[in-house]
Amino acid sequence: MTAHVAVLLHEAVDALAIRPAATVVDCTFGRGGHARLILDRLGPEGRLIALDRDQEAIASGRSIDDPRLTLAQARFSELEATLKRHSVMRAAAVLLDLGMSSPQLEDAERGFSFRLDGPLDMRMDRSEGMTAGQWLEYATEAEIREVLGGYGEERFAKQIAKAIVAARQRRPVTRTRELADLVGKAVRTREPDQDPATRTFQALRIHVNKELEELSLVLPQAMELLEPGGRLAVISFHSLEDRIVKNFMREQARAGSLPERLPVRAADLPRPLMRIVGKPLRASAAEVRANPRARSAILRVAEKLG
Repeated sequence: MTAHVAVLLHEAVDALAIRPAATVVDCTFGRGGHARLILDRLGPEGRLIALDRDQEAIASGRSIDDPRLTLAQARFSELEATLKRHSVMRAAAVLLDLGMSSPQLEDAERGFSFRLDGPLDMRMDRSEGMTAGQWLEYATEAEIREVLGGYGEERFAKQIAKAIVAARQRRPVTRTRELADLVGKAVRTREPDQDPATRTFQALRIHVNKELEELSLVLPQAMELLEPGGRLAVISFHSLEDRIVKNFMREQARAGSLPERLPVRAADLPRPLMRIVGKPLRASAAEVRANPRARSAILRVAEKLG
């Protein structure tokens, strides 16, 4: 199995501006690429709290023998509660890397890849929730079309949903290759170098794991957790999640508004809670050549104001 390569590794960790004694939160441990570099930047008194909702990611982290590292299996929406359990009330930096790890994609049993034949699972946390295959068995054609169009931005959502419903009348769609073949026959054209099933698999994964809802819930928790001057860095991989991050940071960086014509001096207006740090960063051409999964990555950074 291919070793996972963290995307925008140095750019993201540099953006956190880590001090030796800092408490840092990595909300997406994955296979520990960013976490290891963060530990290298921390001094003996520093602390790293690493979360992941995937049991296998947390299990892999136990190979890191470092008393400064605390691992916790948790969803994004559980950030505040999880940190309180570990007596963490403030942090100097929070990182979210929203990409999939190579071990997740290359394990056929996880069901994330249309290139491998396996059960149509797609759950980040396999101990809870409905699999993608189970959802496809019971969802209406309209619900399937809405998920594929909304989360996958799939132009042929109607045709794919119709094909899935017709196929399951014969037998349930429970395998990744079976679904990929259905989509391939329903999609007439596709962008160069993109498999016809790409958008369908993306949409189902986002839906099964409630990824956009979880992202929307974690951002305000992360902002509240940060101490003044603390940094929030987020690496996104597709337009829907990047839009959520961009809009959140812009909103927090905007001065508050009051009703029109209210006699209030500009200096007395509610102050912004964050400032955007630099411009969005993308992976270099060299990184994309070495790691094609970095092609769509975009890093946004914001700092909490006093």
